[in-house]
Amino acid sequence: MQGKQSISLKEPVYMNATASVVGKKEGEGPLGLLFDMVGEDDKFGAKTWEEAESELQKTAVYMTMQKAGIKAGDIRYLFAGDLLGQEMATSFGLESFEIPLFGLYGACSTCGESLSLGTMAVAGGFADQVICVTSSHFASAEKEFRFPLAYGNQRPLSACWTVTGSGAFLLGAVKCENTLAKITGITTGKIVDFGLKDSLNMGACMAPAAADLISTNFSDFGVGPEEYDKIITGDLGTVGQKILLDLLRDKGYDISDRHMDCGIEIYDAQTQDTHAGGSGCGCSAVTLSAYILKQLRDKNWKKILFIPTGALLSKVSFNEGNSVPGIAHGVVIEAL
Repeated sequence: MQGKQSISLKEPVYMNATASVVGKKEGEGPLGLLFDMVGEDDKFGAKTWEEAESELQKTAVYMTMQKAGIKAGDIRYLFAGDLLGQEMATSFGLESFEIPLFGLYGACSTCGESLSLGTMAVAGGFADQVICVTSSHFASAEKEFRFPLAYGNQRPLSACWTVTGSGAFLLGAVKCENTLAKITGITTGKIVDFGLKDSLNMGACMAPAAADLISTNFSDFGVGPEEYDKIITGDLGTVGQKILLDLLRDKGYDISDRHMDCGIEIYDAQTQDTHAGGSGCGCSAVTLSAYILKQLRDKNWKKILFIPTGALLSKVSFNEGNSVPGIAHGVVIEAL
């Protein structure tokens, strides 16, 4: 244990394979050529949006195992989650693998949560290999949290666009020939609530949790921003990024020269109508899978702090007038 909320690993956990599957809009963005699979139709051959999201997870897990040359029986646990009620995408998407499952919900921070728990399972000797997978789908998330697409509601400029995508990661105790990077530390976030109630300004709701996580990581490990080549949040977008930088300056930290947000990177603000950027469980997952790990593998970056961020609301809590708390989970990832 390190400090109040962190873990420093005596032996690293290795990220041995990964796969990313995205929708058509994501494939048209700046990272489009890096994804393993881009769907021609966002329903991915399914009848409903929810079934389409299940297909995203199923395909991402299958492709990850295929890349690693392993089968389902070689995986001890799945750590998986999505944004839908009762984790429909995960339940129906992964049942055919018959792998023991931990179903997780951390809103858009679920990728960080799954990587943290998967890492602890491997580092603790409870599993040799696990797969962590998360997903989101624009159309299924709109039904779950806002309005079905047929309603045609207008979105304010502060709104983010839920990414249609799924990223899966194979974690192992032993590195292999194609190992991409290693996880050396974890900082687990806590719920932070500044009382904001605007569900169409997720960046503002999540930024305080990200600022708290980052400052806690610095304190727990006794480091500053210069420790990391990049500090990468998951889903803040352009509005949340500004708030994050201001909150951290108030705490005495300036990360403006090394901060990156997956929600800003995944779409082209000039040509794609996504307003503040991207969000969703799939946003940070596919960006980590397709882009960030490539930078670590190629030694362009040596060490990063990866921080998916989530807004903890539901239709019920929002309609009852509650605020939108945030949470963030940090993972320290290093090049080999």
